[in-house]
Amino acid sequence: MTSQMIDIASHDGQTFQGYLALPPTGAGPGIVLIQEIFGVNGHIKAVADQYALDGYVVLAPDLFWRQQPGVDLGYTETDFGAAIGFMQNTDFPLAIQDLTATVSALRALPQCNGKVASLGYCMGGLLSYLSAASAGVDAAVCYYPGSIEEHLNLVDKVTCPILIHFAENDHYIAPAAVKAVQEAFAEVKTAVIEVYPGVDHGFNCWERPAYHQKTSSLAHGLSLSFLAKAY
Repeated sequence: MTSQMIDIASHDGQTFQGYLALPPTGAGPGIVLIQEIFGVNGHIKAVADQYALDGYVVLAPDLFWRQQPGVDLGYTETDFGAAIGFMQNTDFPLAIQDLTATVSALRALPQCNGKVASLGYCMGGLLSYLSAASAGVDAAVCYYPGSIEEHLNLVDKVTCPILIHFAENDHYIAPAAVKAVQEAFAEVKTAVIEVYPGVDHGFNCWERPAYHQKTSSLAHGLSLSFLAKAY
């Protein structure tokens, strides 16, 4: 597995960076990996490496570049406060345009076979859902996507397979929100929604107290199986 930072051309004539991780074989299907509110930090890079070792060409774009390039936060209280600020100041329509540019850039790489999925966590989970609706991805995976219930008017635009992971005891996503998402996708045969019992928001991140090894493994395995079947 090899990795490097690469430049991505934005729709408005600028460039921003993304972390590119290549599989041992050097080529494969693509994943646009979408960050949490903490930036493209060490954990997100490690997740990119993890999926690269699973055989994917992974590109994790810096979505805070319009505010401050290279945001790399940890998980302390101070980091969390800064991360919330970056999220609140993010222009989400612009972020989707940057993700659309990232999808095109990844699809054009010689190492990518032309198929591209989005996969994101928390804020990135919401953006993965929005990418499924408008960024031209072939599949989407969303981990504990906050505020997705506020964008259910876009369900009809999600024509690709989509997998959504929720935590039963999520302190940031209310059970009513999960139920609304389940009901909105109830008739969508290409949608899979999983709710994991007894775990909290962030269960996939091994650097946070909410990390739950068993659930993380189950979700990762399901994500790999889903992607293998979806594209």
